[in-house]
Amino acid sequence: MTKTTSLNINGDKEGEIELPLVFSTPFRRELIHKAWTNLNSHKFQRQGRHPTAGMDVVADSNSPPTGQGIARIARMRGGGGGRQGQAGEVASIRGGRQAHPPNVNKVIYKKLNKKENKLALCSAIAATASKEKVQSRGHKVDEIESFPIVVTDDIESISKASEMSKVIESLKLSKDVERLQARKARSGQSSLRGRAKKVGKSVLFVTKDSKNIRKACGAIPGVEARSVKDLSVLDLSPGSDPIRLTVYSKGAIEEIAKIKSTHLNLMEKTQ
Repeated sequence: MTKTTSLNINGDKEGEIELPLVFSTPFRRELIHKAWTNLNSHKFQRQGRHPTAGMDVVADSNSPPTGQGIARIARMRGGGGGRQGQAGEVASIRGGRQAHPPNVNKVIYKKLNKKENKLALCSAIAATASKEKVQSRGHKVDEIESFPIVVTDDIESISKASEMSKVIESLKLSKDVERLQARKARSGQSSLRGRAKKVGKSVLFVTKDSKNIRKACGAIPGVEARSVKDLSVLDLSPGSDPIRLTVYSKGAIEEIAKIKSTHLNLMEKTQ
């Protein structure tokens, strides 16, 4: 097992901490992408149309269909006025039904094997210990020496954004947070629909209990907090692109050590 430096919330070294076997999991980019794709589908909302949408009108085809000197398409009935004589009810005409509307029975909830999902999560956690992989995603981590970044459990008691800003400064993470401020506003349809500015992802704080720290991170763009029990590939690889700059508390490392997986048992036997 490898060791890493443990820091306090002021950025000073407090000693070393032994990393659990999870951090020795091989990096599997394709498996992380697969897990992200499947987990992301769980947020989709079913789409469908009313079964008789566009067909709640009185319209019939000519009978017989030929010899009228007009198209054979269904037309509105009536005693005059309104839409009498206009095409209706069928597809390809104004106000008619859709030819092939979305179906609520379509399978959009993708599934993934439990072992694959667990392996993908462990692989994503292990990748946070690599400075090269974190840098390759665009994070500013030149001033940070050791990975993964582990801090004391004092960070879990922080509940104010002003205090969290000081901690980010002490841990030399401020450059990565400021990186998001350089993003330009988008134009076109995204701007017209209220999505002119897209907030990116910066630091992710993983703690044993994220109740307090989540409030503190909520006011800082791009900074998020998750408890170990809620940690997902969606958090560690936003947009399926590994890997995110992550800070762990000591309590979180202890909880991560409790993760059980088949591949961890095999790794433990070979050591």
